[in-house]
Amino acid sequence: MSSISQGVKPSIAIKTRSRNYLLYMIIFMGLVAIMDQYLSTIKTTALPYILEEYKISASNFSYLEAAYLAFTFLIVLLNGLTDIIGRRFSILLLILIMGLASFGVLYFSPSIHWFMIMYTLAIFATVSNIWTIPVSEESPAEKRAKYIAIVYIIGLIPLQAVFPPLLMNTLGLSWKWMYGIMFIFMVPVLVMWAFMKETSRFDVIKAERKDGSRKNHFFGLGVIDKKDVRYIIISSSIWLSWLTYQFFYYWAGYYFMTIKGYTLNQWSMVLLVTLIVAMLGGYLSGWIMDRIGRKPALIFGCLGLSIVLVIMGFAQGFLLPVATVLMGFFTSFTYTWIVVYIPEVFPTERRGACMGWTTTIARVSYVIGPLLTGYVLSLFPTMEWFWIVGAVVILVPIVIVFFLNPSETNKQELEEIEVARV
Repeated sequence: MSSISQGVKPSIAIKTRSRNYLLYMIIFMGLVAIMDQYLSTIKTTALPYILEEYKISASNFSYLEAAYLAFTFLIVLLNGLTDIIGRRFSILLLILIMGLASFGVLYFSPSIHWFMIMYTLAIFATVSNIWTIPVSEESPAEKRAKYIAIVYIIGLIPLQAVFPPLLMNTLGLSWKWMYGIMFIFMVPVLVMWAFMKETSRFDVIKAERKDGSRKNHFFGLGVIDKKDVRYIIISSSIWLSWLTYQFFYYWAGYYFMTIKGYTLNQWSMVLLVTLIVAMLGGYLSGWIMDRIGRKPALIFGCLGLSIVLVIMGFAQGFLLPVATVLMGFFTSFTYTWIVVYIPEVFPTERRGACMGWTTTIARVSYVIGPLLTGYVLSLFPTMEWFWIVGAVVILVPIVIVFFLNPSETNKQELEEIEVARV
């Protein structure tokens, strides 16, 4: 590809990373993704213990969660930093926030409000998806979706199914260690961070800013154009819909253990199988996106997930855990579109800022989701129709794709995507 098509000066080349470095990058970002995914989803198992510890009802917890998670609207500040201080130091900040928030849940959460403060800090970090940026920028075009999908799959290693029974039943520790274990996990991740290089594409941007051919910006102000705004709207709308659905998914552990009478060990086994199958869903989604396209993969995933949620609402006996496993498959399948498409559709110069604004708008779901699930739980406490409402929510991305028709991006270099966007 010529340097002109890359959108950089002829005197500045984008470095091609070695195979060994790409392998390191995939493994390292996979470990960061594990922290992200674990802290995002451990609530699925922790919820019954949270409600019991702090003597709060399910619906009231959802309403309280909506109030606290409004803080995540400030995520643009964290994402925007990636365009200012670089990808490398932004990843360091991300790791520290997740690890220290986990420590806070363990030792500084005597009341529900202190728990919610630490929980919100953890979720604030997990909503950024900063870990997708280095992988997207360093990967070759023809394998970008595959590599990001592999990182996401590593993040799905089912520690949230393994740790709770090990920590509580075997070691006799408090449920708060479900969160606290990520502080320990942070230590080797920090060691690996020491070997991370700044992305080659961001090095080009820094060089161009230094010689005056590209201006500096703060959080995209003054450089975001109309196409960026269009894709911020498209991406944030789809992401908002998916995140709103995810708040339904979070209540699966409560559904099994409180409504259906499963023990912690029984639910952990269902969750373990669900997360293993979710890894398959993430890989297949990346494979399909690289071969067929991003939009067909998203549509297929949302349709499949909606159908499974309808089954979930009325499944009995063996069909209930089967439906849950399939829910995990399609949840992962659809989320892979988010971690692949959103980072690649924005220009390198302002990728972090655009993702920040996208994430900020999408975080409206962190108010809508808890309010909606809390209201639906109050209407349907036995939760059959609870899952049907979730099935309707996850169909919204299909409507968005149909009416707004975002550009296809598979097998294009990031610089080609920037030029070809419509």
